Amino acid sequence: MSHLLVVVLSAGLQSQVDAIAQPALVLGAVALVLGLGLALAAKKLAVRKDPVAERIEEFLPGANCGGCGYPGCPAFAEAVAEGKAPPNGCLVVGPEVDEKIAKAAGQEVEESVKRIAVVRCGGGHSATDAFEYHGPPECASAMLVMGGQKTCPYGCLGFGDCVEACPFDAIRMGEGGIPVVDEESCTACGRCVDACPKGIIELWPAENDVMVACSSKDKGGVARKACSVACIGCRKCEKACPVDAITVDDFLARIDPEKCINCGLCATECPTGAIIDKVPARPRAYIDSNCVGCAICVEICPLDAISGEHKQRHEVDQEKCVGCGLCVSKCPTNAIRLVGALSYRRSEG
Repeated sequence: MSHLLVVVLSAGLQSQVDAIAQPALVLGAVALVLGLGLALAAKKLAVRKDPVAERIEEFLPGANCGGCGYPGCPAFAEAVAEGKAPPNGCLVVGPEVDEKIAKAAGQEVEESVKRIAVVRCGGGHSATDAFEYHGPPECASAMLVMGGQKTCPYGCLGFGDCVEACPFDAIRMGEGGIPVVDEESCTACGRCVDACPKGIIELWPAENDVMVACSSKDKGGVARKACSVACIGCRKCEKACPVDAITVDDFLARIDPEKCINCGLCATECPTGAIIDKVPARPRAYIDSNCVGCAICVEICPLDAISGEHKQRHEVDQEKCVGCGLCVSKCPTNAIRLVGALSYRRSEG
């Protein structure tokens, strides 16, 4: 009787084991078949990556900042390989890497202008507040409350959304309450431009040392009441510019970087300090003994700072010269050079 009971129990256990094992075996077999099928499909349908794009990607920093206009470094590499993007489209790397990328792609590097982010506002602590803001310390959040706490509706709110957005730590908040850009670290990726809800950050040619640090379009009296360093549209800068690079529209001065010669005269004439001149000490033109007296420099000088007799060595009036460099570029005998801080700084850069 007991032997019979053991047999019955054993048969029951075996039946339970079989009931569990069989579905597991079936599922395992199905999974194996599906896995093999997916592996074969992946191998069969795999998109082969362009070896040129792979080579180009090796030269890229992998920052995936998007400054090139593509979602990441791999996408940019593919675009260069296909001829859809220029070899120097990456804003992070320098000219040497641009050359390597161009060589890998079988292309030539076109000369490009280095740009940096500039903040079109000098207000900060110089600008008055219309009310106290007690929300999240973010420009985007403050913007939702009546356009921000500043009396000037165009000015920087000072919470540093641009600082947080910069992937290269190229922006910090300055002591004056305005973001400060590190020109050496800035890659002009445009993240700060997109992050600013006021739209006052712009990508500007790095070689242009003179800029308008204001975005206000209010009339002079209103603008000055809201901010002591606001542009008041007085047009003094426009009149002082020797090359017509400045225009005043909507009570706001604007500089054409293509025309600007970095003379700094506009900044000198600006009564509020709304125009910034980044040059600490300006150079002066000097004419050496190679001068043949052709007078080309006399004709090109916008400030009549050069004079001399025909076929005689010319001279520069150091009081009038602003170091714009136009005469240097036009001299056929290379007899003119700039002497001073600006020339040294640029040669070292």
